[in-house]
Amino acid sequence: MAEKDMLRIGLTGGIASGKSTVANFFAELGVPIVDTDVIAREIVEPGEPALDEIRDAFGAGVIDRDGSLDRTELRKIVFADKGKRERLESILHPRIRDAAFRQAYQASGPYVIIVVPLMFESPMKQAMDRILVVDCSEETQLRRLTMRDDESEEQALRMIAAQASREERLSIADDVVANDGDLAGTQASVCALHETYLALAAREP
Repeated sequence: MAEKDMLRIGLTGGIASGKSTVANFFAELGVPIVDTDVIAREIVEPGEPALDEIRDAFGAGVIDRDGSLDRTELRKIVFADKGKRERLESILHPRIRDAAFRQAYQASGPYVIIVVPLMFESPMKQAMDRILVVDCSEETQLRRLTMRDDESEEQALRMIAAQASREERLSIADDVVANDGDLAGTQASVCALHETYLALAAREP
């Protein structure tokens, strides 16, 4: 199969659902991973045009003394105001999309995993051959956010509410990995899906 025709698996899930954990399990199996969260961090490094646009849109208060993006401050702003969140997305999403597809095109192997946290809301879902949703309860998300990121419960709930609902994410799923329980179960699910994707890729013309 030509590289540009690789099977594209879009991996998504709510905040703190365990997307990185699942992606890492695929990576351990030798699957190339394109992570739009990583791309999102890279395109707002000091000197990048996106960071200048963010400063212009949200003010110098979202920039640290060292010139880097103050993610905590920006998060407070955009998760409290839908219009501002959409403004941020208009700055970041086209750049993220272009970089993600460029990396996917350059990857090699039977299939590629493209991690897109906001897949339900993103037009990128139209370019995926299959969508894999990492699923967990809102209670699990809340617990992980307050423990992992030291967020207040109020802020954590605001972050969860700002994304598509669990039901909306599951509505676009071709495959689901349940990630409420132990890691061994999650890893076993990934291994089973890996075999499925290899078989699907082998059938592609």
